[in-house]
Amino acid sequence: MSAEKCIQEKYAPNSACFGCGPANKKGLHVRSFELVGAEPTTLIATFKSEPHHEAFPGVLNGGIIGALLDCHSNWTAAFHLMKVSGADAPPCTVTADFHIVLKRPTPTNGEMELKAWVKSSSADRALIEATLTASGKVCATCMGTFVAVTEGHPAFHRL
Repeated sequence: MSAEKCIQEKYAPNSACFGCGPANKKGLHVRSFELVGAEPTTLIATFKSEPHHEAFPGVLNGGIIGALLDCHSNWTAAFHLMKVSGADAPPCTVTADFHIVLKRPTPTNGEMELKAWVKSSSADRALIEATLTASGKVCATCMGTFVAVTEGHPAFHRL
């Protein structure tokens, strides 16, 4: 999966977003991929943390967990809205709200998996559910609303 271009690299190669921007040298570099054939639209990603992402030795910081789930969920919404509208590129989307539940400490001794899928959507927004799994256990969940913005919004064509 890592040699293949992720959704962020295909559609926003110059993005400087801390969580998912390919152009941010100090960012988390979330790399989201479509789970082909999944219904509803589902994206997956893996993440390997570094020691400076830890809250304390061996456990991922909650803010980093929030950034991972927010960015991955936002891209799931944007990709879904692009697919259902038949557009060639995803709309600019922003987080309207999101809620993270930290179910257990997230160990940093291995790769983590992010999975996000569409719960419902309309023409300009999507409700996304997501999980962060580590060591075979769901460590955090997310539910959020992500909205396509139009010209005049600060995030419109922010790349």
